[in-house]
Amino acid sequence: QVQLVESGGGLVQAGDSLRLICAASGYIFSAYNMGWFRQAPGKEREFVAAIPLSGAKAAYADSVKGRFIISRDNAVNMVYLQMNSLKPEDTAIYCCARAPGVVLTTRQRDYDYWGQGTQVTVSS
Repeated sequence: QVQLVESGGGLVQAGDSLRLICAASGYIFSAYNMGWFRQAPGKEREFVAAIPLSGAKAAYADSVKGRFIISRDNAVNMVYLQMNSLKPEDTAIYCCARAPGVVLTTRQRDYDYWGQGTQVTVSS
């Protein structure tokens, strides 16, 4: 079965860095676009970053552009989210997800499988 398992979250101070990891299994990893989304308490889930099949040019939300970097390693079925210069407003549950198709998408409705998420908490 398809599984997406996130790890790497934690409690950090503003300005610190974290690296999130999404371990994928149960499908041909290299055949899917992958993305990161986040949801804070009382808010709707929002797009963070997405990367195409080949790991070519990625897409980022304006709120994280220049601070976060998404990457993937198709040899080990992993997606990463390097988060730098973290801010309290980055506090959320971060989930990875996959999207079929050849066109990179930032729309969460295009993603068909989701992980359960990992908590990131940034204190001021």
